[in-house]
Amino acid sequence: MSLAPAHLESLLRTRQLDRTLTTALPPLNPHDEYAIGSTGVTALDAKLGGGFPRGQLSEIVGSRSSGRASLLLRLLAAATARGELVALVDALDMLDVESVAAAGLDLDRLLWIRGHVASHPGLCRDMNQRAMEQAVRALTLVLSAGNFGLVAFDVGEAPADALRRLPFTTWLRLQRMVEGRQTICILVGSEPMARSAAGLTVSLGVRSLDSGFRFRDRLFEGANVEVRVIRARSRLHEEAAVRLTTAVPEGV
Repeated sequence: MSLAPAHLESLLRTRQLDRTLTTALPPLNPHDEYAIGSTGVTALDAKLGGGFPRGQLSEIVGSRSSGRASLLLRLLAAATARGELVALVDALDMLDVESVAAAGLDLDRLLWIRGHVASHPGLCRDMNQRAMEQAVRALTLVLSAGNFGLVAFDVGEAPADALRRLPFTTWLRLQRMVEGRQTICILVGSEPMARSAAGLTVSLGVRSLDSGFRFRDRLFEGANVEVRVIRARSRLHEEAAVRLTTAVPEGV
């Protein structure tokens, strides 16, 4: 019986599952663009060690108006500014194209996949679940294709039960797909989804609006966003407040 744990760990190493489940990841060089992608937010990059890690499944979580959409747009824009291709699986088809353009994202480098998950499915829960599964399949196909510097899966307004009905092996499979690649894979939701499969979780919430808060053109400025960084392997928690500039749709 004493040999059982050692035998299990050996099997995990053989199948390269130990890096996902049991082993701490090696430290990354914050100046290596092949290992880390900047968020475009200097204060946040400092807390993340340079940005989001490539080859890992990470998360941005927060409630509505917490800054998660703003940060996602900044990430996409920063990646296209580096000359990378980006993909967004927009499971609820909620992306505002005008806001994307205002954020400085190069639309010629964006693959936008529009889903049809409903935030309030009513009696159509089974149809909604199929829509969620289709969105996951779309994410899988994009990751399989490669060539993307950043791939995001936005389910921020999805019903919690639709996400919880997905098997946990979904996230383990996605982690295995992205591992060893130069792709940053980001899950965007209202709460953590991938648990131990996630390399990095950034939890957001608005701390305050400062005295300089204002609307200018189609941007609002002066939102102080509370950021909590959780590293899955070490369970280290770091907190900071950063400022985001957010694009909003016409007429809002």
